[in-house]
Amino acid sequence: MLWYRHLYVGEKAKKHQFSIIRSIREKKYRPGVFVITPPSNGNNILDIYPAYMLLFGAYKKQEFKILGIAQGYQEALLLAGTIVTEMYEKTGGFCLEEFLTGRGSKV
Repeated sequence: MLWYRHLYVGEKAKKHQFSIIRSIREKKYRPGVFVITPPSNGNNILDIYPAYMLLFGAYKKQEFKILGIAQGYQEALLLAGTIVTEMYEKTGGFCLEEFLTGRGSKV
């Protein structure tokens, strides 16, 4: 699991940021926590997963780059919206790789 250097954190998640990160790293179940990742296919801008999904099946075998963490699905949607808005403002488009590279990180 890779972590984005400039990790986006939702308002509710900020209160528990370090314990959320620790539980994800240690592959522990954390209800209500969502992660935002680069898209798994070319049709999306971002993907949102419940953090517990990373513990099972095919997801467990994949290497994810976590761009953001949120407490609750609504917060994850808002956070994804923030990322997309910043991406558009900085790049004039919706190329995540260009946006992240411009911030000093690769996808």
